[in-house]
Amino acid sequence: MITVDEALEKLLALAAPLEVEDVPLRAASGRTLARPVTARRDQPPFSASAMDGYAIAGEGAPGDQYRVIGEAAAGHGYAGAVGPGEALRIFTGAPMPEGATRVVIQEDTVRDGTTITLSETLGHGPHVRAMGADFRAGDTLDAPRVLTPSDVALMAAMNIAAAPVTRRPEVAIIATGDELVQPGEDPGPDQIIASNSYGLAALVEALGAEARLLPIARDTLASLQAIFDLAEGADLILTIGGASVGDHDLVGPALADRGMERAFYKVAMRPGKPLMAGRLGSAALVGLPGNPVSAMVCGHVFVAPVVRAMLGQRTVVTTPEPRTLAAPLPANGPRQHYLRARTTQAGVTPFDTQDSSLLSVLSEADCLIIQPPNDPGRPSGATVPVLAL
Repeated sequence: MITVDEALEKLLALAAPLEVEDVPLRAASGRTLARPVTARRDQPPFSASAMDGYAIAGEGAPGDQYRVIGEAAAGHGYAGAVGPGEALRIFTGAPMPEGATRVVIQEDTVRDGTTITLSETLGHGPHVRAMGADFRAGDTLDAPRVLTPSDVALMAAMNIAAAPVTRRPEVAIIATGDELVQPGEDPGPDQIIASNSYGLAALVEALGAEARLLPIARDTLASLQAIFDLAEGADLILTIGGASVGDHDLVGPALADRGMERAFYKVAMRPGKPLMAGRLGSAALVGLPGNPVSAMVCGHVFVAPVVRAMLGQRTVVTTPEPRTLAAPLPANGPRQHYLRARTTQAGVTPFDTQDSSLLSVLSEADCLIIQPPNDPGRPSGATVPVLAL
């Protein structure tokens, strides 16, 4: 067996950033920006009014009077200039006219026909958004980064119509076992519902990959080989179950027949010991345990970093965050333990049962407490590393 860190190192050696493609800005949110993009214009492209009011030259003082010479609105600037004793009716977003230095908000004026008088409540101003105050032409949005809606808005303002993003990894997911049926089917007396593949598909899609759920592979070499044929073209293949050493665990032999280059088998962790990884043709492959919680925990610990690496993201392995224990932890054995836990006001509390078959417990958990091998146990109030879910 190898350690979790060693397994991660070997897995990430199998994953390289994928090609770059340009996508329309409307399709860019959630994608990984692969190259910096450059603003094509200043924002604002001109000095603009930040309020509805009157543009004047100078500061003005309470009681000062000005003659209104025209009007400017967003998209409709004023062609002339504002001189001493003159004011331009102006609305938010309109270009500042030549000669004007501030905007007096309309609440600080009294208007009588074409004359305004500055009131005693006159504020300071200047209520002007300077040209280029947000960004200048040539400024960049750095990469790599997962594009947020705010990033998309920024790129639109930069006059960028398409974003260079990393291609989404295609992840083929193969559940194995005669005991499995698909959700919605009627299982026989000795069968269960295939749940792992659906959870893992949701996980990789949330990370930015495209999941391809393949048919369930039965416990025969012929069935496994037929399903592996369907995985052709995938960037990452996930198998679930069948990777141990029982008489019906045939994933290893089937992959060996196809020439898989194995990177490792078995990791000193729980849940998730019977983990396998390697390269099958051009695809990285991770053989996950069949127990539901084991598969999902390994998905968070191992599969997620591989997907992020394929997307070329800056941070691929999530750094555990320190949190306070709200209940004591018993001593741990020789394998690194990922305990399902919930966050309370007092800190993180591990669930009483940590059985690797209980999806209901995993569903209620919002984090995993990481307990090192041979840890002597921790009292309430101790700080422990936690992986948020």
